[in-house]
Amino acid sequence: MLIDIKSEYGYVVLVVASTWILLNWMAMKVFEARRIYSIPYPRMYSDNDDRFNCVQRAHQNTLEVYPTYLILQIFGGLYAPKLGALCGLIWLAGRVAYALGYYTGDPEKRNRGAFGYIGLLTLLVCTVMFGLSLLGFI
Repeated sequence: MLIDIKSEYGYVVLVVASTWILLNWMAMKVFEARRIYSIPYPRMYSDNDDRFNCVQRAHQNTLEVYPTYLILQIFGGLYAPKLGALCGLIWLAGRVAYALGYYTGDPEKRNRGAFGYIGLLTLLVCTVMFGLSLLGFI
């Protein structure tokens, strides 16, 4: 079986490539917070200051969901490249809003980025549709 990759899949590739910027921005924020709050390596968290922990958790949580996002982005984008790329941008914007909310030091403000799940769940639907189309069900 051959899979025809549409030229619009280039949008998906560019969105995936842009996640490098997101992950490195978050890593630099953790590096900066380590300096500000005097948290030496290899310590992951502070026992004294939750503001550092908020910065660290924003990055760590993004790394935790990143593999799932990538799989859904790649496969969902094969089914609907333009929609997939748009969903990836929504997920990225959600992660930025999540991080900026978390960086305030008030963990509840991380929920400002919950809209990113609209992109992620739509990518899940596109991935399922892709699988069903490969099997000839749709």
